[in-house]
Amino acid sequence: MLTLRPYQQAAITSIYGYFQNSTGNPLVVIPTAGGKSLVMASFIEGVLKAWPDQRILVVTHVRELIAQNHAEMIGLWPEAPAGIYSAGLGKREAQARVLFAGIQSVHARAAEIGHTDLVMIDEAHLIPGKSNTMYRRFLDALSAINPALKVIGLTATPFRLDSGMLHEGKNALFTDIAYEAPVRDLIDQGYLSPLISKQPETRFDVSNVGTRAGEYIARDLAAAVDHDAITRAAVAEIIAHGQNRESWLVFCSGVEHARHVAEEFRRREITCATIFGDTPKDERDAIIAAFKRGKIRALASMGVLTTGFNAPAVDLIALLRPTKSAGLYVQMVGRGTRLSPGKENCLVLDFAGNVRRHGPIDLVRPRRPGDGNGREAPTKVCPECDSIIALSATECPDCGYEFPAREVKIAPTAATLPVLSPKKAEWIPVHGISYDRHDKRGGLPSLRVTYICGLKNHSEWICFEHQGYARRKAAEWWRKRAPDLPVPLSVDEALLQAHRLARPSDISIRPSGRFFEITGYRFAPCTNPTPASAPSATGNLAALAGSTGTLPARTPGAMSAANSFAAAPAKTSATGGKV
Repeated sequence: MLTLRPYQQAAITSIYGYFQNSTGNPLVVIPTAGGKSLVMASFIEGVLKAWPDQRILVVTHVRELIAQNHAEMIGLWPEAPAGIYSAGLGKREAQARVLFAGIQSVHARAAEIGHTDLVMIDEAHLIPGKSNTMYRRFLDALSAINPALKVIGLTATPFRLDSGMLHEGKNALFTDIAYEAPVRDLIDQGYLSPLISKQPETRFDVSNVGTRAGEYIARDLAAAVDHDAITRAAVAEIIAHGQNRESWLVFCSGVEHARHVAEEFRRREITCATIFGDTPKDERDAIIAAFKRGKIRALASMGVLTTGFNAPAVDLIALLRPTKSAGLYVQMVGRGTRLSPGKENCLVLDFAGNVRRHGPIDLVRPRRPGDGNGREAPTKVCPECDSIIALSATECPDCGYEFPAREVKIAPTAATLPVLSPKKAEWIPVHGISYDRHDKRGGLPSLRVTYICGLKNHSEWICFEHQGYARRKAAEWWRKRAPDLPVPLSVDEALLQAHRLARPSDISIRPSGRFFEITGYRFAPCTNPTPASAPSATGNLAALAGSTGTLPARTPGAMSAANSFAAAPAKTSATGGKV
């Protein structure tokens, strides 16, 4: 029987927990190569085995993802009543109870698809922010058929270039993040391949390239980057660094640029092919198959291979495309995080300055666009609770996060910028623990938890009285320590029950500027709550399937399966810091 990874189980648990307490459209954030397809398949199996009359639609925009998600469903549950609706795949099985569809094929066919209870959108970050789009019109039409329709988005990057976080803004389709698995945690736990980087000598100068809609103007970018001398130098460095690496992926700044890069590889006797958005289907499939078999060593692309592309052996990524999109940067680098036999890590060569522009991929924070037409106020975003606060603030008024002191540094002339934050977590024993109320003027109170660890203490702030993501993370923290106790609604209520909480035997910490952040917990066997098992034929999703938005009350002496999911820990290794 298939056993889900802890974070995959936690994602499913969090979906049930979300619909027990909320009525919006949640996001589930799992890094590239983290197994979103399996999470969807396992969740769908659990829903349909408990409520066979439910109708579920899985929508995405890439033909390869449609086939991949369907194959994952059949592999997990061979008898699943699943079908495909995709012109690219030549199938239109509109009446399947679980339908995997391409948005291009179904956007005008809501009436043909008919009554739907749940829509799961893969690669949700690609839904445009505007209200009048293909996705929005389709969902509106499905909602007209079933006003109780629920929508869940899945993505590795919960933000887009033009409008910030997917669940923020007046046109936001999604309302909250129900669960997020940090990429650093998955790498540290061995579920994803580590990323390393080396600073290449060749660097692109895009200082004079214009910007439109928050991104470099494509034509001007290609003109600035696509020069023979630069291409020759970059390709030479890629070959030098890739001598002991087998599978290279190169992201380029334009179609002609990719062709010139491929020509230079071939001139140096390295097999290289190109793939673009208009590459014919059969040709594209043949190229990717040859690349996966190792017959082609390098792929040069423009505008594709950032989503729906699954080549685990990729162990070198060359970024020849500067971008101001944090999401695109994370998606490009994420192509190298899949595990593969014999692969120790993936080397990222950033000729485009993207690591310097956006930071390590596990620390990327999207910019929030301004609401007004004037100049934006000097603000910054708290990395723990996402509050937007004054740039000069040294402490977050909402959760108590202390910002590292600003340091004045001379810009280095030759530095290696890590594509993954180099902070290594360290496990330390906990000798004691204390709880107290933390009040900030102008903000909501939080529970300050102080771990006594020898000569040094470490603290975190738990935000029970906040809303949205901060509240759900606080609930996850509580359930890890007291799965049988209701999650407190206030700090004072939490303090009354604090003596009943299981105490971690160890915590993991890693440097964060001048301070340390708590990144994980270990519990002694005698105090560690029993983890929830993977839902398959159980669960109660009345809030998902019905129109009341509530779950049935608990019966004496028993708890409904969904309520047990909601009470189960949503993470096995909670993200540290202010929850």
